[in-house]
Amino acid sequence: MANIKSAEKKNRQRIRRQARNSAQKAAMRTAVKNVRAAVAAKDQPRAAALLKSATSLISRLGRRGVIKKRTSSRSVSRLTVAVNALAK
Repeated sequence: MANIKSAEKKNRQRIRRQARNSAQKAAMRTAVKNVRAAVAAKDQPRAAALLKSATSLISRLGRRGVIKKRTSSRSVSRLTVAVNALAK
């Protein structure tokens, strides 16, 4: 347990950030799961709409450092390939 005032503050900040990051990652996983479900159901219009919102969310988390930039790029790429495969 921290005894110094600044260490206590850092601990509070860490807890808040950790909660925010974990909630954002959970939202991202849900968005990806929804896109993958639409792809599995071969519902191209719904998949395209979900892809747009999921891509936006994933890219934002990558920019903010919640997930690594390359991880966000790779996720967006794989989802886009999966949705585009439905159009063929």
